[in-house]
Amino acid sequence: MATCGIDPQQSVLFRQSAVPQHTQLNWVLATITPMGWLNRMTQWKSKFQQQSGSADVVNSVHSPVAQGLLTGLFTYPVLMAADILLFRASHVPVGEDQVQHLELARDLAMHFNKTFNTDILPMPGYLLTATKRVMSLRDPLRKMSKSDPNEQARITLDDTDDWIRKKIKKAPTDAVPGISFDPKNRPGVSNLLAIYAAIKEIDPEQAAGEMQMLGNAQMKELVAQAVVDEVAPIRRRMQKLMADPLYIESVLRSGEEKARAAAEDNWRRIARCVGLPA
Repeated sequence: MATCGIDPQQSVLFRQSAVPQHTQLNWVLATITPMGWLNRMTQWKSKFQQQSGSADVVNSVHSPVAQGLLTGLFTYPVLMAADILLFRASHVPVGEDQVQHLELARDLAMHFNKTFNTDILPMPGYLLTATKRVMSLRDPLRKMSKSDPNEQARITLDDTDDWIRKKIKKAPTDAVPGISFDPKNRPGVSNLLAIYAAIKEIDPEQAAGEMQMLGNAQMKELVAQAVVDEVAPIRRRMQKLMADPLYIESVLRSGEEKARAAAEDNWRRIARCVGLPA
């Protein structure tokens, strides 16, 4: 995060594991979270369908398919809600695929306040960028993910310039002449245009207009160069930071002191609401 422009002097960076109140609030919220709410979460349903090999299997924790999935995956959205609500966040920047998790956090804040007759937990809002979702470089119908087993499906911040160019060069497009932004009918081309537009801070339609007379190969060259120009400085800053582990540790320790102070104060108020010793 620091390599992407987050200033440790202006923001609090810390390891979640160093602030035990995260898991304490997670347990409290889990005790009031209906299983039905979690059963509807998109990530759970996606893993469920992956496990079953079919989109037609009934999504239920009682299904034989669910027996191969782990409880941590099922309840993870509650921990995410605890991460947010512990610090009484008003707004959270997220990708489009995380909006559902923010909505769960809002539901849990409302449910907690109603259950314990309090207004201690605010309902957080979400902040979306113009580029709400970046799709895979190998399958433009799926989102880009760092956990994708295919390294060519994603761009990582430590990718070399050549590796970035190779990944984008191999990204699927189509045989339609010209360049246009049409996510439904031209998902591959549209994904590359969206990536280019996000970096240039323009609309994808404008990007398509600039490239409308180009072929796919020429478009990919422009997209690749834009990504290289964006990632290369970040990669250099990352390499510089990684070469100074003492500085990284000092930033994290300083952030953890601030995070613990805020978390302890909020936890005491929450604990009193539910009748736990603070």
